[in-house]
Amino acid sequence: MALHTDLPIYKVAYDLLGVIVNAVRNMPRDMKPALGKKMLNECVKVTILVFRANVAREKSAHLLELIERVEVLNLLLRLCVDKKHLSNLSIKQYAAAIVLTTSIGKQANGWRKASSPAT
Repeated sequence: MALHTDLPIYKVAYDLLGVIVNAVRNMPRDMKPALGKKMLNECVKVTILVFRANVAREKSAHLLELIERVEVLNLLLRLCVDKKHLSNLSIKQYAAAIVLTTSIGKQANGWRKASSPAT
């Protein structure tokens, strides 16, 4: 079993956390607790779920939760961009964040399929 910090999915999740930290930095004060903090928490939960899936014998539940959390992040990011709460996040940076969330989702789904018993 590889160290979770060496896994490609962990590295992408960590990169996403960095993007979100930078995006939330200049978010309007009234939106930081509701949306900014939620996005940061979801990113941290994604990285924790990578660890849990890596050490668990039954990975599927952790990976399904990870996929769900990534979808929540996509939703929150889109809402913040649509409502212009992330003024410092350019369209190019938003697209890069979506590429990261998509990568995490694909890797988690592949990992889930590879770790589930063949029927």
